[in-house]
Amino acid sequence: MKAIVVHDGSEVSKGATSRSGVKRGVSIMDFILRIVAALFTLGGALAMGTTRETLPFATPFVKFRAEFNNIPTFVFFVISNSIACVYLVLSLALSFFHILRSTAVKSRILLVFFDTVIFGLLTTGASAAAAIVYVAHYGNSSANWFPFCQQYNNFCQRISGSLIGSFIAIVLFMILILLSAISISKH
Repeated sequence: MKAIVVHDGSEVSKGATSRSGVKRGVSIMDFILRIVAALFTLGGALAMGTTRETLPFATPFVKFRAEFNNIPTFVFFVISNSIACVYLVLSLALSFFHILRSTAVKSRILLVFFDTVIFGLLTTGASAAAAIVYVAHYGNSSANWFPFCQQYNNFCQRISGSLIGSFIAIVLFMILILLSAISISKH
């Protein structure tokens, strides 16, 4: 193995410097993906949390309202996306630390553990909400549940859009976990 002489007279192997550069690049990508995932979870939570639609009935005094908090699954979706967003913002500090010290392993293991927990929380919230959105769009004739998205079109478009943002964040979490596993590996 060839050695590279550094200005202070010490020698560093060429493989060690390239491996350190790769880990630093992975750490920078981790930081960027955390910011993007935080934006998607925030967008999903805000889009779902502000979804309301009111339809008039036969008289102007009677109105039908659809709000996200009428369905507990949507409330869980907003809470899980909010928790994921707060976690991602707080984990930016540790991710920035990994850019500076790309050889840190124990803090990366801690980050992978919490990433996996939040990934599970985000996945359960989005999957449960997706099931309700499916029933809202198509109904279930066996259970005698009728689709209500024909009447509440705006409501259904917004909740569907918030699901898209959340599922993009889930994919980004998968990539984050894989990147952390790559940076932890010794080879």
